[in-house]
Amino acid sequence: MTLPRSGFLLSLSAFSLILCVSVVQSPLALAADTPATTDRQPISREQLRQKVGPMIDKALRFQAAAQREDGGWVGFKPDQSDPAITALVAQTFIQHPDYGPEHPISKRAIEYMLRFQQPDGGIYDPKLPYLNYSTSVALMALAATKSPALQPKIAAAQKCLKDNQWADPKCDNDGKLITPAHPWYGGAGYGNHKRPDLSNTQMMLEALHQSGLPADDPVYQKALQFVQRCQMLAITNDQPFAQGATDGGFVYTAAQGGHSMAGSTTQPEGNQMLRSYGSMTYAGFKSMLYANVDRDDPRVKAAFDWIRRHYTLDSNPNMPGRQSKEGLYYFYHVFAKALEAWGEPFIVDHKAVVHDWRADLADKLAREQREDGSWVNEADRWMEGNPHLVTAYAVLALQTALR
Repeated sequence: MTLPRSGFLLSLSAFSLILCVSVVQSPLALAADTPATTDRQPISREQLRQKVGPMIDKALRFQAAAQREDGGWVGFKPDQSDPAITALVAQTFIQHPDYGPEHPISKRAIEYMLRFQQPDGGIYDPKLPYLNYSTSVALMALAATKSPALQPKIAAAQKCLKDNQWADPKCDNDGKLITPAHPWYGGAGYGNHKRPDLSNTQMMLEALHQSGLPADDPVYQKALQFVQRCQMLAITNDQPFAQGATDGGFVYTAAQGGHSMAGSTTQPEGNQMLRSYGSMTYAGFKSMLYANVDRDDPRVKAAFDWIRRHYTLDSNPNMPGRQSKEGLYYFYHVFAKALEAWGEPFIVDHKAVVHDWRADLADKLAREQREDGSWVNEADRWMEGNPHLVTAYAVLALQTALR
């Protein structure tokens, strides 16, 4: 696949030289040469179903008991239902064979969500700055129903997400036109910051992918411009904060000079460089796959090598110190989605240890499930103290692993 223009051009010879140098010098590149084959058999879907089926059933009983009279689940405000959290929980019921889209729990949740569909097609509370986030998760839930009757609602939500993407003729906060050279180009974000981030961008792409938007739609290629600018890889990232970067992992946003929720690290030369971390790296990796970037593309290879070097389910990889547990269940969700999209049952890490990621995920979530069927993150950041959100993340991850 031809690399898209990202505000700078590399001649073929220069690109080849840089890539060759990084292959010689980088342990990242050397790790990629480790054979990713094994005689071991992965866990079968039936074995996995026997293990996680009771976990999912217990979790859904917990969620069912908490559904409110209006059909929703508590979200951003105490004692108030929220369309985004409701959408995430609803999808777990819609996708479960014992419930499905026609079950009363699912129908009440869908009816509640659709009360928030706005004239622009988005599904969100206009009093909150979560247009992209809320519409994305609502679109995923609606698409999971596979209902022809909901197609007009789905199409309207798709259009809203595409219209909300940062690209010309939109302008940034300083009035600058967002052309392909602009660091915001192709991204999506929260309304309160008015700038894009990789989390919102990957959720937009996930929703469009799940709802059947073809990978050749221009929205994916626009988004790819922003996604690659969040990757710490200088050969394909034209942003100053990525100069000299060979890491291959991803940070939160390329906007405003770049920002990582994991902070920064000190390089041997003494300079500071943004620190990549797990949830955003799996999110970026998945987004490139959805955009049909070739598996041999240097961006995909660098991201996959990062995953191999940092493979773990005990923390949000490469988040420092106490932060390592933050965003953990969001991480499990994108971990499962990304590796399901990758299509391989095993990850062979940089030490040549073979990991059956589906079995690892099931084992980890089995250890963390609470007696009442819920999951919750004691490192309460990004709303992961909300058991309904976190339990939805966990169940969605397990349902993805079962595919």
